Amino acid sequence: MNKKWLVVGASALMACSLAACSNGDKTVVSMKGGKITEEQYYDAMKQTSAGKQTLETMILNKCLEEEYGNKVSSKEVNAQFNKYKKQYGSSFDTVLQQNQLTEATFKKNIRTNLLLEAALKANKKITHKDLEEQWKDYQPKVTVQEILVSKKSDAEDIINKLKQDNSEKNFANLAKQYSQDSSSKNDGGKIPPFNNQNTSLDPAFEQAAFKLKNNEFTQEPVKGQDGYFVIRMINNPGKGKMADHKKELKNQIYANWMQNQSVMNDVITKVLKQGDVSIKDKDLQNILSNYLSTSSSSLSTSSSNK
Repeated sequence: MNKKWLVVGASALMACSLAACSNGDKTVVSMKGGKITEEQYYDAMKQTSAGKQTLETMILNKCLEEEYGNKVSSKEVNAQFNKYKKQYGSSFDTVLQQNQLTEATFKKNIRTNLLLEAALKANKKITHKDLEEQWKDYQPKVTVQEILVSKKSDAEDIINKLKQDNSEKNFANLAKQYSQDSSSKNDGGKIPPFNNQNTSLDPAFEQAAFKLKNNEFTQEPVKGQDGYFVIRMINNPGKGKMADHKKELKNQIYANWMQNQSVMNDVITKVLKQGDVSIKDKDLQNILSNYLSTSSSSLSTSSSNK
């Protein structure tokens, strides 16, 4: 499951608990030995890394909503939610439980990531040089058939059979007969279209596939992590010209930046500065030092004097 939305989910679990700690005299727990008040609970929680991370997440979410809330619709959130649900199928609920998430908290995390993406696009613009760099690795979506076997000799035998008949139909029959990839063999070895941004496929598989033209197949077995592949290209539209793919290139660049910690730290720093954050609790004044290292001291000083 995508790591970026799981990370948000882990810290968000405690948000309600910390947010409730405003009326210090209210009792959280009572027992024979006395009671635990919200103030006591708050004082304990703010000393923990989990408590600090939760507050950091809450601050960022508030700032994101204020600046970019109108950029993200419920329709977008639901679309991504349904995409993940379809991707994981019957195991979706199990994956949520394993990550201590509900459908509601997962949707909140999706919204947060969409807000971060909106902040990224607003605060970091793509240059022509960025486009040229991305173009070097760019590959349009291709559609292939594949057969996976454990022995190189078996792959060579399949290749020899394809030399007699390299049609899509014959490849499909061979896949159903020989392939050890249960996810594709029943569909004649056909797998979902993929491009250079795919991270789930074997790198050796991708590299070999992108070299093929329509109706071509690999003339030698492709050694991968799980065995030997034979690959046949159904549709490779070709790279074409950069000008024809600017939209897709930009999407790929932003997707890469979303996974780049240095880039996102810079974006978050700008978002927090836009939010004019004022931390009142002196014990928590350095909580944003990872993002506001150069200006946090003045920010903290001014806030402590208010």
